[in-house]
Amino acid sequence: MPEQQPASPLIGRLTGFLTAGSAFLIWGLTPIYVKALKIVPAYEILLHRIVWSMLLLMLLMVLFRRSVSYFLRIIREKRPMSLLFISTLLVAANWFIFIYAINSNQILQTSLGYYINPLINVMLATLFLKERLRRLQLLAVLIAAVGVTWLTIHYGAFPGLAVLLGLSFGLYGLVRKVAAVPALEGLMVETLLLSMPAIVGLFYLNHNGTGAFLNINLGTDLLLAGTALITAIPLLLFTLGVRRLEFITIGFLQYLAPSITFLLAVFVYDEPFSKVQWYTFACIWAALSLFTWDAVAAYHDSRQ
Repeated sequence: MPEQQPASPLIGRLTGFLTAGSAFLIWGLTPIYVKALKIVPAYEILLHRIVWSMLLLMLLMVLFRRSVSYFLRIIREKRPMSLLFISTLLVAANWFIFIYAINSNQILQTSLGYYINPLINVMLATLFLKERLRRLQLLAVLIAAVGVTWLTIHYGAFPGLAVLLGLSFGLYGLVRKVAAVPALEGLMVETLLLSMPAIVGLFYLNHNGTGAFLNINLGTDLLLAGTALITAIPLLLFTLGVRRLEFITIGFLQYLAPSITFLLAVFVYDEPFSKVQWYTFACIWAALSLFTWDAVAAYHDSRQ
């Protein structure tokens, strides 16, 4: 059956904030998990993420008693399936870029990519969803843009991975928002579309004896199977949240994930940390503080 909407706008916003915020928290900590699989090629990790996520989502559909007939109706409808096909390609590209960047010791590129992403969301929201910024929100966007631009200019080379990462996820969020498909059913369709080529790829790797699964150790096997949790759960939380919040608000919540990733890169994995990164980090958090202030003021006005 279709996803039920919250009883009031306030409850809807709070639910969206908590679910989307939890998704970005998990994404921010994901490099720790991927680093534990550094002996496995990025493309093979991607294949496992797809297959295990599909199995987990099937279990969730049973547990949540989702209607099979409603799921099949989504598949038969042309417009939702067209949009979900596009979102499937976008999310697969995003997953691969993210894993590749971490496995190649470019965690700061992922941080930069997700710092750029909210700015892309603002652009997409303005162009396609006709959303408008309040004055303090606009000032926050400008401060964040200064920080991201400063980091981009002083990066030393064009940050291609970062740009592709931010753009692919921004477009994914936009497509899922306009698709108007419940979160669980939509993710199920996406993983099903990806699962057949993924299963063929894993079969080929294991048939040739080059696959990691069942060929290294039990710990690696469990970590590969566990990619379903770090993939499906935050994506499910994100798609639940994105439909209950303004797209611009989602954009600013996304600063949580790159901030955590940034700290991991610098303080845990010892990637270089210069004054350029510090200035950018300060700008980002200044923008977030301003945006939060505006949100509290808007909430107060609505209560009045």
